[in-house]
Amino acid sequence: MKKFSRRIALIVMPLMLVLTAAAVENTSKLDFLVLKDSNGKPVRNASVVLHPVNSHGKQERGGLQLKTDADGKTSFDGAPYGKLRIQVLAPGFQTFGADYEVNQPSMEITIKLKRPQEQYSIYQNEQKEKKPQ
Repeated sequence: MKKFSRRIALIVMPLMLVLTAAAVENTSKLDFLVLKDSNGKPVRNASVVLHPVNSHGKQERGGLQLKTDADGKTSFDGAPYGKLRIQVLAPGFQTFGADYEVNQPSMEITIKLKRPQEQYSIYQNEQKEKKPQ
């Protein structure tokens, strides 16, 4: 009887370890710091949007939105390893977007937002050159 229970234990234990390892997915803690590019001061209340990205580079459904605090900081604990598309939106700043490879237990991501640039138009220059007759 002891031999039988020992054999069962030798079969069941490795199987349980394999199933447990498969069930545990690697996750990461992401710390974000959002700053103004011009002076390095924090941007408060900026939206940090996280979207998973598939192996073909396409954004998947779902996602998560975070808001920065008065120090320009926010964090998320539990981001799965793999590609993650990060977008940052704040009034008065250009929208930031980039893909990051999440592959460490903890990552610090600093994002510098720029002010909108002046827009140029080919029509604007054309109108200045033409004078009414």
